[in-house]
This record gives sequence, structure tokens and C-alpha cells, in this order.
Amino acid sequence: MSAGPVPIPTPETQTFWEGTAIGELRIQRCNSCEEYYFYPRPYCPGCQSDDVEWRVVSGKGTLASYNINYRPFPIFESKDPQVIALVELDEGVRMMSNIVDVEPLPENLELGMRLAVRFEPRGDQFLPVFTPETRS
Repeated sequence: MSAGPVPIPTPETQTFWEGTAIGELRIQRCNSCEEYYFYPRPYCPGCQSDDVEWRVVSGKGTLASYNINYRPFPIFESKDPQVIALVELDEGVRMMSNIVDVEPLPENLELGMRLAVRFEPRGDQFLPVFTPETRS
């Protein structure tokens, strides 16, 4: 991923960024309705409960949608195309990220393809990005 702006943690996202720094993808889960949700917030968007906690999740999921950005913002050092993706995690939530380690061509980006998270440094933070899951 090209260098760009460094995320600034907020009180709501601090636990998320602490997890990425040690290679963990952390997502919030509601203890009342037992649903995972993302983006971080202090209450469940489904049932409005504030009985929520952070959980380490698998970091695996599928490609739900994507866009190949051929004109990255000027703040990015690299002018290579970026794959901006909507990833559906196995835990049921969707998050925006990038897909890396794939030539950014539609024939290489099949909807439903299996993905796995990895963390790339950006300043003093680590961004979750996704790569095609390797089968072992």
C-alpha cells in the first residue's frame, strides 16, 4: 500500500488500533443481541445496548465489492492503482479496506473470493489490508 495519511485514534477506536499494532483484528460485539458490528461506537447499532465488548476476530472473509482507483489522491506517494474493497468478515460485518498482492485487474478480483487480513505500517499505526487467502 502506498504511503498516505496516518490514522489518528480516537477514544472509540483506540482498542482497534492497539490490536492492529500487535497483529490482531478487533471488532466490537454486543453482549445483548450477540451481533458483531463495525465501525467502532459505544453502543450496538442493532439493539442500542451499551453492553458491548471488543473481540479478536479471525481476519478472514470474502470480497463483497470493490473499486479499482486508477487516480489515487495526491497525498499518496505511489500513483499505482489501488483496490478499494468492501470485505465481509466471517463474523458477519463488512469493512472497507484495500486488497493487496493482486494485480488490480477485474479478472483477478472475483466477488466472493476468500481473503485474509494482514497489517501494513502507516506512520506509527498499522492498517488492516486484505490479501487473497492461501490454501494450505
